[in-house]
Amino acid sequence: MMKLVEVAIKKLNEKSGFKVELLNITQLSEYRKEGHSSIYRKHWDPLTKEQLANPSSYADCIHWCLPGVPDIWNHFLYAHLLYL
Repeated sequence: MMKLVEVAIKKLNEKSGFKVELLNITQLSEYRKEGHSSIYRKHWDPLTKEQLANPSSYADCIHWCLPGVPDIWNHFLYAHLLYL
């Protein structure tokens, strides 16, 4: 898949005159435990007292545990923009 993306970016750079870059955060994100929704999933039914006592059984840490995966993406983007 990444080869296709790299080829598309190369063609876009050649044709458009703009510099397009890819910041691949997929592999990095896979190393973070809270980045997997199967571990911290959201239930649509009201929470029981047992679930409330143990947030790791129901919490949605992809969005609510800070600092989280999106915060790391923002750090990389910020560092990349400063480098330009």
